[in-house]
Amino acid sequence: MATIPSHNLLAKNYHSSSPFKITSFSKTSFIHLEKRFRVATRASLTRTNEGSLSAVISRLERERQGLTDGGGEEQWHTAEDFRRRDKKTEEERRLRDTWRKIQGEDDWAGLTDPMDPVLRSELIRYGEMAQACYDAFDFDPSSRYCGSSRFSRHEFFDSLGMNGSGYEVARYLYATSNINLPNFFSKSRWSKVWSKNANWMGYVAVSDDEEATRNRLGRRDIAIAWRGTVTQLEWIADLKDYLKPVSRNNLRCPDPAVKVESGFLDLYTDKDTSCKFSRFSAREQILAEVKRLVEKYGDDEEEELSITVTGHSLGGALAILSAYDVAEMGLNRSRSGKVIPVTVLTNGGPRVGNVRFKERLKELGVKVMRVVNVHDVVPKSPGLFLNERAPHAVMKIAEGLPWCYCHVGEELALDHQNSPFLKSSVDPSNAHNLEALLHLLDGYHGKGERFVLSSGRDPALVNKASDFLKEHFMVPPFWRQDANKGMVRNSEGRWIQAERLRSEDHHSPDIHHHLSQLRLLPS
Repeated sequence: MATIPSHNLLAKNYHSSSPFKITSFSKTSFIHLEKRFRVATRASLTRTNEGSLSAVISRLERERQGLTDGGGEEQWHTAEDFRRRDKKTEEERRLRDTWRKIQGEDDWAGLTDPMDPVLRSELIRYGEMAQACYDAFDFDPSSRYCGSSRFSRHEFFDSLGMNGSGYEVARYLYATSNINLPNFFSKSRWSKVWSKNANWMGYVAVSDDEEATRNRLGRRDIAIAWRGTVTQLEWIADLKDYLKPVSRNNLRCPDPAVKVESGFLDLYTDKDTSCKFSRFSAREQILAEVKRLVEKYGDDEEEELSITVTGHSLGGALAILSAYDVAEMGLNRSRSGKVIPVTVLTNGGPRVGNVRFKERLKELGVKVMRVVNVHDVVPKSPGLFLNERAPHAVMKIAEGLPWCYCHVGEELALDHQNSPFLKSSVDPSNAHNLEALLHLLDGYHGKGERFVLSSGRDPALVNKASDFLKEHFMVPPFWRQDANKGMVRNSEGRWIQAERLRSEDHHSPDIHHHLSQLRLLPS
């Protein structure tokens, strides 16, 4: 029988041979480790691959620190891994206590220069929710499901490798593709398709009931993510580039001077009653689901509630427009009158409306943070000449014109030329790439500060749908590909495109009820 070593011997063996050095080891820690050692030592010392006492101790200590997986296999960690793990834990603790400030309660005053690590982490997290729309979208015109999501909403985050996101998709969003934006919508080349007149536009998700999620976020969160455009910028040329009152499309608004770009407004409000996916407009789908979720969680005395809307490119415009609509409709108030904060976090989004639209958003208390690449042309459109950068006197004279635009909220401007990983590209599509923006966020610490990656986010993600990384990193461009273009073998061994859409991805049966209560449909 093996002799149980003393505390001093344990310390000597631990420090001399474990790859995970420690500077001090309390007596309590030794007692805890010794108890575990007594239980495991008989079985452990008989194994040939653990013939040394120090190996046993190292294994037990790594298990105690969570450094082995469920099957007992080693997960080797570096000192940098430990630092990031501890940093993430600290950021989650801070988020729980300061989430209102991170959501823009004080318009992010003092949080962007220097860059607050918790804000950076949240901007990346919501940016990844928008990126998930691209990763799930079927762009392939040779697929009969082109224009839809490749995954069911119940399996959405898990299918994208976002296990542990802490969110569940409550509803998918669809829009009619009859709008005159041919370079935005994707359609199949086949005659027999999932829908001739609809495109999948994103989703509404809600944070789950897990205690870990609630402790991390500090509240219940309703997240709305809009799909935008990956790299193609031709959709900008499709814009009508003139403003019209939001009330003209039956949006509630007390001021007819509040105007937004007409193409965005039509995309948000149009519907096709002959299509089962777009028989309700994207607006109706959003409002009905937010109303349902606020009624379910808004008056919970044990937790607070937030509404966060995110999107990239054209999806950023829809995020701002839908957040405005939610607040204007009063859906960010619970039945008891509690005000629920509404925050918009966009990436590479265009201008949406006029000066009065900006003012109305502020009056409603909607907070907007726009992350942009200074070399991206999309945030400079529409309103190339008459915009918030023009002299105040000029804007005052031109404010009634249908092409006088103004950005809303706060802007966080990043520059891809500051990243040592990226080419000094002049390609407009690279400057507009969402994964590149998230990479820039990860390395941004403030104006004039050196670019240093903070979270260990893999730079290879940048080349997922672009050719932006420098050649010496040897990451192939446009590397993300769907396995076998969605083809699978059936029970007979034949290759087919599996059925994809499920009934739960359609509109919920209570949507008519909620829209009737909002007086958007006849009761």
